[in-house]
Amino acid sequence: MIWLTWRQFRVPAAVTFAALTVLAAVLAVTGPDLAEEYASGAAACGTADDCTMFAVRFFTEHRLAYFALLAGVLGFPALIGAFWGAPLVARELEAGTHRLVWGQSVTRARWLAVKLGLIGLVSVTAAGLGALAVSWWSVPLDKTSGGDLSRMTPLVFDGRGIVPIAYAAFAFALGVTAGMLIRRTVPAMALTLAVFVAVQVAVPQLVRPHLLPPTRTTTTITSANLEALVAEELDSPVRVRVKVPDVGAWVLANETIDASGRTVDALPFTLTSPPCGSPRNGVPARSLGPEECIAAINRLGYEQRLVYQPADRFWALQGVESGLYALVTLGLVGFCFWWIRRRLC
Repeated sequence: MIWLTWRQFRVPAAVTFAALTVLAAVLAVTGPDLAEEYASGAAACGTADDCTMFAVRFFTEHRLAYFALLAGVLGFPALIGAFWGAPLVARELEAGTHRLVWGQSVTRARWLAVKLGLIGLVSVTAAGLGALAVSWWSVPLDKTSGGDLSRMTPLVFDGRGIVPIAYAAFAFALGVTAGMLIRRTVPAMALTLAVFVAVQVAVPQLVRPHLLPPTRTTTTITSANLEALVAEELDSPVRVRVKVPDVGAWVLANETIDASGRTVDALPFTLTSPPCGSPRNGVPARSLGPEECIAAINRLGYEQRLVYQPADRFWALQGVESGLYALVTLGLVGFCFWWIRRRLC
């Protein structure tokens, strides 16, 4: 049974691992040069402003490759679910070849166990190796990508660490389940892609922020922690954003509250009128300095509330989320065994 399963799957597996080998070779050749370029540039910058300019320039020069590799890691589990998981059982049911195997000495449970075990192992191995290679290559760029692309932010978090392995296992089990229920290969592939993408969008927004209790703090707005005064237009009400004390943290909320603790959408100031701005020669101009604006904000009792997941929780969140996906994957596998024994003729 193992030999038969491998024979059916050996071509896709060979193609996939050949592609991974080529990718690993390219990354192995270019990775040391990328790391050396970063190290020499970081050592040469003398001031904080120089280092910031170097980081921006360095990331900009390599961002195309960075995002292409990240997209590959993010998309690979979906491809596993759609092209390996969904057809695994659906193709057999659609063609009726399952009856030939079940009519011999092979039980349904063993037939499914071999398919899930062998191809599932190949799936998570491929996903893990790909993610590991890309994570290693991307280390210098992760250091210069800025707060909006720190490894705690959802886009980067999903492509680093161990979660790509958990995503691949879940996508594979999801595809097998869809194929078993629908019994048609193409519809099962489409359903797998749709459900997997929906889950991957929903989890960072609705689940991950609550896997570990976030840090909550309220801070006075000062010139030291002020990050930006934001307005849709110069004469629109101003919104405040302050710096998070933990560099690289995943910011869940950066909101202004009034003296009673209620969240306010914007302050009763604009960038074209005192104290946060002033017109000059009839042309609206931004504030000459934030001190008067900040003083007015503080006099009115406004403060800033921050909710964030600290950067040092990266591996803790990776472990908890991977465990959650593993539980769902085991649930899907258990359902498949129950379905094939009780409901599938």
